[in-house]
Amino acid sequence: MTESKRDLTERTFAFGVRVVALCRALDRRDPASRILAGQLLRSGTSVGANVEEAQASHSRADFTSKCSIACKEARETHYWLRLMSASGIVAAQDVCDLLDECSQVIAILTAIVKKVKQGTK
Repeated sequence: MTESKRDLTERTFAFGVRVVALCRALDRRDPASRILAGQLLRSGTSVGANVEEAQASHSRADFTSKCSIACKEARETHYWLRLMSASGIVAAQDVCDLLDECSQVIAILTAIVKKVKQGTK
């Protein structure tokens, strides 16, 4: 595995760990917080899982598909984080770093998908 692939794998794993920690804290709150935490938990941990699966893909198309799914899950995660912040479920400063990391992961995955698709044409 190349250094950049390992970095992305570790980075998305660490991102998932941070999402889990936030969701555990939110689960102790009101029903809306718990429901949104469940949504965030599913999408936020799916990013790293799909990146991990992409590393074991059998074809370029499979790799692209897994990275595309990871990117979509990251975008969904970004939405839930923004919604939680805007609705006051979490303080903006408490998710600022997580939102930034999520945006960076989206940018990386978008670039990977574009690059792989250009290489197949």
